[in-house]
Amino acid sequence: MIKPWIFEFMQAPNLSDGETLPSTVTAVFDEGYAHWLETEKLGFEGIFFSEHHFGHSYSPSPNILIAAISRHTTRLRLGTMGMVVPLYEPWRIIEELTMLDHLTRGRLEIGFAAGVPQELARIGLGIEEARERFNEALEILDAALANHVVSHSGKYWKLENLGLMPNVFLQPSPPKWTTVVSTGSAQKSAQRRSKICTGFESVARISEIFDVYRAESAKLGFPAGADQLAIRRNVSISYDAAEAREESHAAKAATLKVVAGDPRVVQGTSSLLDAPRAGAGFSLHDDDYIAGTPAQVAEQIIDQCRKCGAGHFLAMLGRSFTPRRRETLALFGEEVIPQLRRAEIA
Repeated sequence: MIKPWIFEFMQAPNLSDGETLPSTVTAVFDEGYAHWLETEKLGFEGIFFSEHHFGHSYSPSPNILIAAISRHTTRLRLGTMGMVVPLYEPWRIIEELTMLDHLTRGRLEIGFAAGVPQELARIGLGIEEARERFNEALEILDAALANHVVSHSGKYWKLENLGLMPNVFLQPSPPKWTTVVSTGSAQKSAQRRSKICTGFESVARISEIFDVYRAESAKLGFPAGADQLAIRRNVSISYDAAEAREESHAAKAATLKVVAGDPRVVQGTSSLLDAPRAGAGFSLHDDDYIAGTPAQVAEQIIDQCRKCGAGHFLAMLGRSFTPRRRETLALFGEEVIPQLRRAEIA
């Protein structure tokens, strides 16, 4: 079975208009809210919200969105892919997550990410320091997830018998995720018993990353099957295959325009600090853009998931909330999801 999720970017409308009216911002959140309620009705597994700052995303604090939608849904799993860890105090992250786990009544997914270098640079946080903070914070976060009293002595944080409140998760162990773009980060995630999500790369490259994760997991003696692995893709869907392909080409062209000058910033990713070196580029791959009729889209998703062994699929059905996106959501939910649920992944 392939579990279908929404990956939510929440892009601001009318990006070329300069200043946005307050009423427009309110309308975006209202439309998003209606959209997410429909997601539950259509049978999606859940929603992963992205976190971005200083750009075109209306999701600088995705945990607030999770809290808002949690009280009006009953089945959707909700999480962030992922919280940009270097921007926070790790103890505060845990306190916020325990609150969210109770507000969602045990439907929380915990996702961590290192951040987009360009966004971090806007507040004077360089790549090396951000990576150091990310790695050290993960030590604290993993310890806190296992025990609410934390002691730690490192470069950036020194904590002694710090009791975190509220100190009890509703779930015995909330699912933990990390966004990865390299074999090194996949290996480290396996060591932390964290599920992983990747995207933007070719299926062949993702398979290499997942193979390293599976090998490390086997070495450590815990299973790493399809349920530990997720891929994220841009999806354009229509009964008219040509229309869907045209939309997909337009989405790719828009992304290329946005990232011109630094190709590492691809489609809202927030896990690029483990790039081999500053300035190392990421290409847009055709595999990242799935388009066609509902049957064609389902076939492509199942094929990609089977080739790399992913049991979760995060669909990016558009960045802004438009009537067309509602049509796309309905088509995906009504005609693609049933096929994904029936698919077998080795």
